[in-house]
Amino acid sequence: MDAGPNRMADKPVIVLVRPQLGENIGKAARAMLNFGLVEMRLVSPRDGWPNPSAGPAAAGASAVLEQARVFETAAEAVADCAHVYATTVRKRGVTKPVVTPEEAASAMAQAQGRSAILFGPERSGLETEDVALARAILTVPINPEFGSLNLAQAVILCAYEWSKHEALVQPTREDLLPPAPQEELDGLVAHLEEMLEPKGYFLPESRTDATRRTLRGVLTKPGWNHLEVRTLRGVLSSLQRGSKPDAKP
Repeated sequence: MDAGPNRMADKPVIVLVRPQLGENIGKAARAMLNFGLVEMRLVSPRDGWPNPSAGPAAAGASAVLEQARVFETAAEAVADCAHVYATTVRKRGVTKPVVTPEEAASAMAQAQGRSAILFGPERSGLETEDVALARAILTVPINPEFGSLNLAQAVILCAYEWSKHEALVQPTREDLLPPAPQEELDGLVAHLEEMLEPKGYFLPESRTDATRRTLRGVLTKPGWNHLEVRTLRGVLSSLQRGSKPDAKP
């Protein structure tokens, strides 16, 4: 059986410790599912569970909420996890290694056993006894004058870094056409030179060769594809024909 990090059981668990608002739980679920994380654990949510405000805020990530498990304490929530990270901007008197989301994601992807990331209540963050459960503190460089992330923002930072170790589909990537062959680029260059020659663009003659090389460099640098070269040739052809006569009234 495959033991790679893409197995469901090897994905990190997101643990929300004493979350206060159902909306924030829903938004955290949405952030998780965007980047392939599906297991949420809740520790003593203030308003109980399930929470009717969580579903609308999850915006379609209802599967995460439906499978969420509730625990009385953070220790119980991570009892089956070998690698626990506590998210906080302060060490709170606990001496532990400090890692970034990127470093934590890399370590979790290579680790044997389950990993969990603890997130504290919106208002106050994790308590010292919660941080004490962790092997390391997970934090990000942040404005010292305003070190306040909301719960979903904190979750999405960690989930995104984890996603780099998964084979997720890039939704915005386009299938790019290959660059145009040299013959077509030469045709584009020759077409423009033909238009510029009678305008005296390549004068003085002592600079003609250098000017032609510079022009070629400008036109070939972008790596136009076949359709782009055809479009540019069409533009040049339109300019060559001159202005369209005004239509008769």
